[in-house]
Amino acid sequence: MAAASETTPIPSEFILPMSARDSKPVPTPAPPSNGSPLHTPSSFSTQSQHSFPLPKLRLEIRDLNHEGTEVFLTAVVASKALATSVQSVLSLLYKSPDDRTTTVPSTRSVTLILRSMSGVAYTAGSELDSEHKEIHFSLDYIRNSIAASRATQEIMGVLTHEMVHCYQYNAIGTCPGGLIEGIADWVRLNCDLSPPHWKRDEGGKWDAGYQHTGYFLDYLEKRFGEGLIRRMNDKLRNEKYEEKRFWTGLCGRPVDQLWGDYQEKLHADTKRVEEEECVIVERAEALTLENGQPEPTATKKDTAEEPRPPPGVI
Repeated sequence: MAAASETTPIPSEFILPMSARDSKPVPTPAPPSNGSPLHTPSSFSTQSQHSFPLPKLRLEIRDLNHEGTEVFLTAVVASKALATSVQSVLSLLYKSPDDRTTTVPSTRSVTLILRSMSGVAYTAGSELDSEHKEIHFSLDYIRNSIAASRATQEIMGVLTHEMVHCYQYNAIGTCPGGLIEGIADWVRLNCDLSPPHWKRDEGGKWDAGYQHTGYFLDYLEKRFGEGLIRRMNDKLRNEKYEEKRFWTGLCGRPVDQLWGDYQEKLHADTKRVEEEECVIVERAEALTLENGQPEPTATKKDTAEEPRPPPGVI
């Protein structure tokens, strides 16, 4: 992935793409249906008097005849989808438009461009300047890689992830790409837009990015209290990223220690689930015996010794 090229306090002209251009996640069919409502964080309402001001929102469709275009226009209302994703992102990364400590990047417009391309989506600054953003979303991905039953949720998930790149800070261009992408997927996760194939995996590195880092950030948010990721984003606003100083200043300990704690929790959670499953099986077997159904016994065929080869035959 290409790194950001500009070093300004606002998001750079080219934010890291949502996923590798040549790779596509494999979505798993699951509800809800196309008629599902657009998702926002539980603490936010688009009708709230504390809504953030919207930038100018534009839609550019480069191929009306592409089958992905019909899927997109059937699954969402573009104006509402973009407005919802903006408000969802801002409500999670910033405290309130009425709060004096809230400093939102001066993003003046966001243009969603639907076009045929490889990969999933990416965000870039427009030809005007870095305050005008473009989200490029692949019609091929929409057509070929999204189950019909998940079209609305997946489209909203991608839009929300990419909208984070329009409004997050990046440590004046020095923030690790894995953390940039992890914050974007943390927002997507907290908007209840995570796809069914996402899961908390043990192992790997904390800055692997995307949902791998997103779940780690979610663990930190729950451990250190609501607002940690918001403070993290603000910390990335006006200082360059230096790992030890950044994490000890934010959480009081180095990130490797935090990652180790997270791995221990994942291991403990996995072990607890396995033990609970064993208890369920044991209870089911006990209930079977109580109901007078004998346990299956080995048949003569099952217990018969396997014939031995004659002497000298191996």
